[in-house]
Amino acid sequence: MVTGIVVLFFAKQFGLIGFPNASFETFRKVWPLPLFYIANLVFGLGGTKKLSLPMFTVLRRFSIFLTMVAEYFILGVHASVFVQLTVFLMIFGAVIAASTDLSFDLMGYTFIMLNNIATAANGVYTKKKLDSKHYNATPSSSPDAFEKSQQDLGKYGLLFYNSLFMLPFALTLAFVTGELETLVDFPSWTDPVFLMDLLLSCFMGFILNYSIILCTAYNSALTTTVVGVIKNLLVTYLGLFIGGDYVFSLTNFVGINISVLGSLLYTYITFKGKPASGSSSTVA
Repeated sequence: MVTGIVVLFFAKQFGLIGFPNASFETFRKVWPLPLFYIANLVFGLGGTKKLSLPMFTVLRRFSIFLTMVAEYFILGVHASVFVQLTVFLMIFGAVIAASTDLSFDLMGYTFIMLNNIATAANGVYTKKKLDSKHYNATPSSSPDAFEKSQQDLGKYGLLFYNSLFMLPFALTLAFVTGELETLVDFPSWTDPVFLMDLLLSCFMGFILNYSIILCTAYNSALTTTVVGVIKNLLVTYLGLFIGGDYVFSLTNFVGINISVLGSLLYTYITFKGKPASGSSSTVA
């Protein structure tokens, strides 16, 4: 979060990008994204701790269904029949896998479902706030477009203020849970290799958040959510053998593969341009 704030602040100071200055109106525009974002973070980490990696990644597919529903009610986006079938295939596989999860953990499942709700809400509201023709304006754009970008949040404003307004919540949570004290006492702060790795990790976290914003702006919240699931394919299969917390059963393994198949079919249908884009309000 701090890395994103610093990078975007100096980019604005050097005139590379534009977004509005901090004000109560800015806070009103970005809200409730910080709330969804930190809920996504907290419940995601909690679910990862409680569940095996394969089950975590499979149950995360419920976020796709919730995103599709949220797009319909909040954005008025109607998913095509092809898209709906692939989403239901993912959910079907996840239900099969969960039905015979021999390492069932109620708290872990609760965390993941709350994580799914936060993911869907975050994605859909991000798309709603990006739904402006001015979000790509930079100083090199037309003067009118760039001037308008100073009032509109745009992708840079969303990134900057989402991190800025969420930082107090994150620090408070770290203090209450005792993790802030653990952080201060961490023994490797004087290790230059660790510091370099940490800085690179923070910068790549900023790149990841920026990529998510771009994907949502140019595609849809649903596509961004599916892409987020597909990137975990390798994690899903490696998690069967690494970590030691996955309990194998044939039904569970079949369910995982059905859910993975649904993800791949969605990708194929979306990027092959099947007849799913009959109108501007349809997810291709």
